[in-house]
This record gives sequence, C-alpha cells and structure tokens, in this order.
Amino acid sequence: MKFLCQIWFDTEKSKQVTQAEWDRLTEQCILSDNRWRDSGHLLTALALREPESAVTVRVTNGALSATDGPFAEIKEHLGGFVLIEARDIGQATEIASAFPIVEYASIEVRPAYSIEDGV
Repeated sequence: MKFLCQIWFDTEKSKQVTQAEWDRLTEQCILSDNRWRDSGHLLTALALREPESAVTVRVTNGALSATDGPFAEIKEHLGGFVLIEARDIGQATEIASAFPIVEYASIEVRPAYSIEDGV
C-alpha cells in the first residue's frame, strides 16, 4: 500500500529556526531518506518552498483565476511530502515517526490510491 506523508510546519515557529539548525536537519533528512529508499519503503520525497512562492488556481462561476501566495492566512503550511510503501497504516506511521523532520513538524500519514485503479 502507498501512503502520503504530509509534513506540516507551524508557520511562525518555523521562521524562528536558525539556518544552522535547518542545515543540520537537512543532512539528517537526506541520510534518513536514503536509508528508507534503500529499504524499498521511500518512493519519493520533496520539500516545498515557502507559501508566499505559491500560486493558487481556481475556477469561480466559470472564470479561471490565479492568485499569488497562499489563499488564506495560515497558521500551518505544507512544507513537503514523502510517498512511501508500507504493508498497512501501522507500519506507515512507524516509518513516518522515524523521519528527523518530526522534531520540527507534524506529519499526516494518509493512505493513497490510484483513481484509475480505485484501490
């Protein structure tokens, strides 16, 4: 089974992390990602730029609009995601709890499926 691990940061708290801490954490995350990739569990992992760099696209009353930045004021922001393979939600949660980023963020683990397969 595939699971999407969404990494959510408290926006204000993440701004207070020093560059040295981010650098240390990045090194730890790279090592962790490589270990989970080598074990066959990690399928992909990507970090996301800050919410201010986003564009929000939507259709309202048939009209397409694109807005710079996040759509609303947010207390948390999606900072990245990891797609993993695990036998069940229990194993997926164990894997996610071992990610070094959990020290700085919450991780939502959610079962994922192909809409084509419906499974």
